[in-house]
Amino acid sequence: MGKKQIMLPANEVDLTAVKYVPEKIEAPHLTGFWFKLFVKVMEAPVIGSLIASHLKEKNGITEILKNTVIPEVPMFIPQFPLQEPEPGVVCLEEDGKPEERVDLALKCLPHYDPTCRWSSDSGELFQFRYWKIRDYGYAYRSKLTTPSMVAEHFISAMEVFNSKQQSAPLLISFDTEEVRRQAAASTQRFVEGKPLSILDGIFIAVKDDIDCYPHPSKGGSKWFHEVRQVKADGVSVSRLRNSGAILVGKTNMHEFGMGTTGNNPNYGTPRNPHNPKRYTGGSSSGSAAIVASGLCSAALGTDGGGSVRIPASLCGVVGLKTTFGRTDLTGSLWEAGTVTIIGPITATVEDAILVYAAISGSSPADRIRLNPSIPCLPDLYSSESSNILGSLALGKYTKWFNDVSSTDISDKCEDVLNQLFHLYGCKTTEIVIPELRELRTAHTVTFGSESLCLLNPDCEAGKGVRLTNDTRTNLALFRSFAASDYISAQCLRRRIMYYHMGIFKKVDVIVTPTTGMTAPEIPESALAVGETNLQVVASLMQFAMTANVLGLPAISVPIGHDKQGLPIGLQLIGRPWCEASILRLAAAIEEISAEYRKKPVEFYDILKGKSNFNSFHD
Repeated sequence: MGKKQIMLPANEVDLTAVKYVPEKIEAPHLTGFWFKLFVKVMEAPVIGSLIASHLKEKNGITEILKNTVIPEVPMFIPQFPLQEPEPGVVCLEEDGKPEERVDLALKCLPHYDPTCRWSSDSGELFQFRYWKIRDYGYAYRSKLTTPSMVAEHFISAMEVFNSKQQSAPLLISFDTEEVRRQAAASTQRFVEGKPLSILDGIFIAVKDDIDCYPHPSKGGSKWFHEVRQVKADGVSVSRLRNSGAILVGKTNMHEFGMGTTGNNPNYGTPRNPHNPKRYTGGSSSGSAAIVASGLCSAALGTDGGGSVRIPASLCGVVGLKTTFGRTDLTGSLWEAGTVTIIGPITATVEDAILVYAAISGSSPADRIRLNPSIPCLPDLYSSESSNILGSLALGKYTKWFNDVSSTDISDKCEDVLNQLFHLYGCKTTEIVIPELRELRTAHTVTFGSESLCLLNPDCEAGKGVRLTNDTRTNLALFRSFAASDYISAQCLRRRIMYYHMGIFKKVDVIVTPTTGMTAPEIPESALAVGETNLQVVASLMQFAMTANVLGLPAISVPIGHDKQGLPIGLQLIGRPWCEASILRLAAAIEEISAEYRKKPVEFYDILKGKSNFNSFHD
């Protein structure tokens, strides 16, 4: 029996008395035979519920959900107070054509001359930079290459990749003739001088939980396409297709988004392009890896607990999570969710701006229930952009910020903040964020309940045994939550929203490392049967969950590497609907950190048809 506790109302909590408690997860790390046995035990009627209760007790979940009186009323979807307009922005027409929004976004970007990069003897300022979407557009318009030629480079690169990494595919649904067909249509538009937008002829991949006709949407499983047919593109995919993008196929992912490593025994686990013995991060694992490898300029991912930002950080690319409701979830597996969004993973911040411009636009239902502000972009072309950047106030909870596995991460992030101050005058203010453990609990219950709602009917019909061991373990835990637990989690959600809206009265952006660790090693025994390692999951998610529970916009920007050569990301969390502010700041951080970007050991230059691939063996 637990002791009853009563929380003070959030508006009565003394923030000066808040103590930071480092996150400590107590759960077994299992792979191989012992993991398979653990799954059987967790699914057993009596002993499974006892183990779930024990795990919840040891990690403080029972105390929060069962023994505590939470005075706030529940908040079932993120609800935001009205926000001050952002300065120096260009507003997008939410009902406008996506290609027109992309053209407007293009005018917001700073001056850039692609000719200096195309010439091999021009001499670049930095050792390595990804091709931008604007580089592809220049090459197509100048007839230096065509989308069809690049398509052949892409197809050849995928054949080489798959021959060397048969057990680690990036794409799990890929049709070469479909790619050639789209590329030929794009090439013809350039011949006629009528490209649809700067995204015309740009190669973009789509995560396997977003509909992209004619490919099935399996959520990384082996069977979900049997119970849910894809008859059309999802809304975000349709907007990209209307902008001329070449949609190459469906990317590998952690099954149904229930993990942050990217492990997937169904198809094979994607490898980190910077070190193939490391995870990519997840759940948008294939999306991040295909961009980091140079095979695509962008990919769509879903983010329900960091699943865009975590793999982007671990793979050294950019990952944008929009405000909840900013992008339309129609045509994805998460239409009924309240923590998940669709967002872009790109090689550069400006590419994220272009893709974001194409896919932004709330669903009709969300416009009614969320009352979103008009989507805006930072006007980076304006001479006032630097002054606006310098006026942004940054918030940092130092004890949380420094709670990482290596000082390589916190030191690198701190260095970027110092440079932002010296170059632009961005001041960092100390903040306090209470009840981070409660936030984690609210996320676990909310995401778990929404996942269970998606899968339970088919699990009851016998499909559950075809799920991976990782997914089955998570579902067993999620089934142990009661209806009252879900209500308590939504009460916590409103409470935590109150704290953050108070913080955003003082600062514009909250800054953290994206993850508490760099890319973890892949245990050999985890490749065939998966693994459960909640300590790693917690470290990867610890800074990401806030934006999902509260629906806030956030972005991960690559800022360098640790001593092992693994990428480090800095996360920016913005006020509701204020994507423009975090994109403006992200662009400056990217410029500051440009000299620290490294070419991945597995990299393809599909624009010019070159590759840098170091093979490895499982």
